[in-house]
Amino acid sequence: MALDTKLANAQRSRAADAVTVRCNAGKLRLYDGTRPATPDTAIGAQVLLTELTFGNPAFGAAVDGVATANAITADALANATGTATWSRWVESDGSTAVLDCEVGTSGANVNLNTVAIVAGATVSITSLTYTQPQNGA
Repeated sequence: MALDTKLANAQRSRAADAVTVRCNAGKLRLYDGTRPATPDTAIGAQVLLTELTFGNPAFGAAVDGVATANAITADALANATGTATWSRWVESDGSTAVLDCEVGTSGANVNLNTVAIVAGATVSITSLTYTQPQNGA
């Protein structure tokens, strides 16, 4: 028999809040290359293109499993030139990973107006949500 767990919306919201609180004053980093297997996997040859800073608190309280980010501080000087393909969100200590996700211009976890990052340019995110999936294991 297949596993088919479904979370109630109130539980999805609690789970979303548990994840997003870890981002308070943390970083949203955009990288090029292939995303590591898990957020616990060390970053290898991927290049850090830019690093934005989450607010404190990073997100408002989730509703039906969806948490909306508060203002995210732009990176006024992107680190490197490249194509953003994935992001890693880290806690305020700068090293504890929260999650990894895909980056694109549409249909990705993090959607940007362009994934072409240019060293020294400003990179900003004007809105971001985190959605806790209803389906579990």
